[in-house]
Amino acid sequence: MKRRPSDLSPEDQAFTRKVLFEAAKTAQNSKELEKFLSGLLTPSEQIMLGRRIWISRMILENKRYDEIGARLHVGSGTIAYVECWLRGLLPDYCKHIKRELKRCTEEKRYQVARDNPLGLTALKLKYPLHFLLFPWPKL
Repeated sequence: MKRRPSDLSPEDQAFTRKVLFEAAKTAQNSKELEKFLSGLLTPSEQIMLGRRIWISRMILENKRYDEIGARLHVGSGTIAYVECWLRGLLPDYCKHIKRELKRCTEEKRYQVARDNPLGLTALKLKYPLHFLLFPWPKL
């Protein structure tokens, strides 16, 4: 049965969150966590949380509110809420997302190098000091 947070006392709300977070911590790896969350959350809840994370990634990529709103069909209030959450409440999450974005761009670089092993990008990855004075192409 669905309950509103206002139906519960603050102590019950805190205990409920604690139980959820402790259960999520028991996952040993990402596969187990994925199974846990897919079994626990409804598809609409999964999409809602995933979209908020997607919005936060776009904010960290310095996308404008109108770009994010047009791409994900969300209002500026939702984007502002996610940005406040991202920048104020969870600064460590911000660091995690930036690290994840950096990893994704590095994977793209290596994919380009694998696709064209004789191209400038592949050469720059293999011999970075040769491009010290002339940093083109940018990676």
